[in-house]
Amino acid sequence: MPSRRAVLAAASLAALPARAQAPWAPDGPVRLIQGFAPGGTTDIVARLLAPSLAAALGQPVVVENRPGAGGTLAAEALARARPDGRTMMMLNNAFAVTAATFRRLPYDPLAEVVPVSQVATMPLVFLTPPTGPLTSVAALVEAAKARPGALNLGTVGVGSTQHFVAEAFQAMAGVKLTHVPYRGTPAAVLALRQGEVQLVVETVAAVLGQIRAGEARAIALSTAQRFPGLPEVPTMREAGLAEFDLATWFTLAFPAGIPPAAVARVQAETARALADPDLAARMREMGLTPVGSDAATASSVIRRDIQRWRDLVVAAGIPQQEQ
Repeated sequence: MPSRRAVLAAASLAALPARAQAPWAPDGPVRLIQGFAPGGTTDIVARLLAPSLAAALGQPVVVENRPGAGGTLAAEALARARPDGRTMMMLNNAFAVTAATFRRLPYDPLAEVVPVSQVATMPLVFLTPPTGPLTSVAALVEAAKARPGALNLGTVGVGSTQHFVAEAFQAMAGVKLTHVPYRGTPAAVLALRQGEVQLVVETVAAVLGQIRAGEARAIALSTAQRFPGLPEVPTMREAGLAEFDLATWFTLAFPAGIPPAAVARVQAETARALADPDLAARMREMGLTPVGSDAATASSVIRRDIQRWRDLVVAAGIPQQEQ
């Protein structure tokens, strides 16, 4: 039978508050992979966030570029990584676009990837030639309806986010333009200036310099809110398309099987980092809006966009691709 002293000791211990568990942390260096070349917006977002995560988690966070196949090579590497918290990925809209446009993928985008936090968003901008009559969305729609298929639309490629946003515009505005894919933003903007195309859709970050230099005219933004760096440019909603709200997003993710404690810790540290005025200011200078959402919100945006783009593929007759 336990002694009176043992009973009292046990009672005293039971009365003490439970010792708080140490927060989750990786047990070694962390790879932050992304599926595009160095110097692109996704790469820059990853490199802006990495130092803050490294300081908070107590381990180096090394950005690793795995470009190719629209980001699917990097996404496959994430899906096949051990779920130990030492491999993350900076996703962007291409993750949802490829889920809609590729006939088969070597991973399940909904089951094998765990979104942690939406890091930032960025509007796309609709550009027309720097001179000429296409000075507004209304003028563009009027011209396109007068000559269906006669106006040309330039983007950085078939199946790109820019292409899909342009297709959404055509569907909502009830117009038809002829899509002309280019190898990059400079080529598309040059074609705009030379009159080969009458509309280019691109991310704000990619063309902010050309807009400010007068090489292209910005007639509308794809998001519901105006961009502070181009305060005079209206949104598509303001231009008459009440349901138009499409943004480029950048989301941090883990492979499936990751402990919930890891998701919670990295989400909290991401939100804390993005609340820093210096980091937020650097992002805004690039045309980015810092977010730091919770995991559920990040996941719902991805699921929504995958379904949205799958519906558009069918409606617009966009051919599916092989990886």
